[in-house]
Amino acid sequence: MEKFLNHLQEAERIIKISDHMIYVTFPLIKDKRLLLKILLETKKAVENCVNSILQYEYFYKRISLKKDSKENFRTFENKCSRIYNITQNEICLILELLELAERHRRSTMEFVRNGKVVILSESLEHRIITIEKAKEFLELAKNILRKTKEKIRITN
Repeated sequence: MEKFLNHLQEAERIIKISDHMIYVTFPLIKDKRLLLKILLETKKAVENCVNSILQYEYFYKRISLKKDSKENFRTFENKCSRIYNITQNEICLILELLELAERHRRSTMEFVRNGKVVILSESLEHRIITIEKAKEFLELAKNILRKTKEKIRITN
């Protein structure tokens, strides 16, 4: 039970920090590279929410966890998401966020163009991060945290 609570508290802390960065710090500094930091922090928050759900369900023996994180995410997607009222659209956004963060990690080059951050891969495919997209991911993290807390409060 301790792991579940730690993940939930950490997700809440990260969401507060990301919210402050996107709505207070970013408008003052206007450094587009801050979007990358916000993206990575939001990814951590979503991962902590998902891990919290998985740990909670595992604690009550409703699911089994594997060492493979992709397999655990499939378990979350197939078994836990419906229980926690996480929509398919939210699952798609989670996958998009994880994919963007992975592209950032592997990217050979990133630059700012027209107020947007462009991430280039080795094959010169590009992905663009805007402030609106960062806000959308932050709202996703807030919604998942809220749904997780609601479900846990009902069952406890």
